[in-house]
Parts: sequence; C-alpha cells; structure tokens
Amino acid sequence: EVQLQASGGGLVRPGDSLRLSCAISGFTDDKYAVAWFRQAPGKRREGLSAISLRDGQIFSSTSESVKGRFSISSDNDKHLLYLDMTNLKAEDTAVYYCAAETTAMRDPAITVGAMFRRPDLIILWGQGTLVTVSS
Repeated sequence: EVQLQASGGGLVRPGDSLRLSCAISGFTDDKYAVAWFRQAPGKRREGLSAISLRDGQIFSSTSESVKGRFSISSDNDKHLLYLDMTNLKAEDTAVYYCAAETTAMRDPAITVGAMFRRPDLIILWGQGTLVTVSS
C-alpha cells in the first residue's frame, strides 16, 4: 500500500527556516512524481514544487510568493522528500501536504502540471503538517 507521511511542521517566527519531510512507502517502482502543496485557511490548495523520482527533475511553482524561498529535494535511498523553506512569512501559515501521481503513462512535466492545476483529482495524499508563522 502506497503511503505518504508529512512531518516537520510547527510554530516558527517570521524569518525562520524550516524543513518538512515526507516519508514515502509502498511504491513498487520510481515512476512517480511527488509534490508539495499547502492550504491556508479559506484558500484553495496550492502546488509548491514537485520532483520526478525516476530522474530527479524538479518542477517549481511559478508563484512569486514562494519563489527563491522554497526548495524541494529527495533522498531516494531513505524514501524521503523534503521541502526546505527559508525566510518564512506569516502568509506561509498553512497545512502542508505531500502528494504523488504515477508518471508511468505521462511525461513527468505533464503529470506535475496536471497535479498543480487539479489537486482535487489527486488520490495519493499524505496527512498534512501544520506550519504556523507568527511572532
């Protein structure tokens, strides 16, 4: 059974950095794209960044709100996905989720594009981890 488990959230101050982790288990191959999303209260779920496990391609959100501050990486040996966040701001307060889609049938770029456009169609989600940025 494929499972994703996000962790690492907490209360931080503006300007702080934080690393989130997503533990990945149950995948039978590496033909998956795994992505980070967040959802702030009253807002739609927003795609942040994704990585293709097979070849390490990284796909980042074009959102100006996180550009240059958030970065994704993975440790395939440890089956972990990371989201490194720097210079955190109050507007980064949200529940952060990891999600996965198979890339067996489509190019990873197309898969990730679809994930970001229609997160409501993603089936594989980890439970979220809350990040609160407050002074």
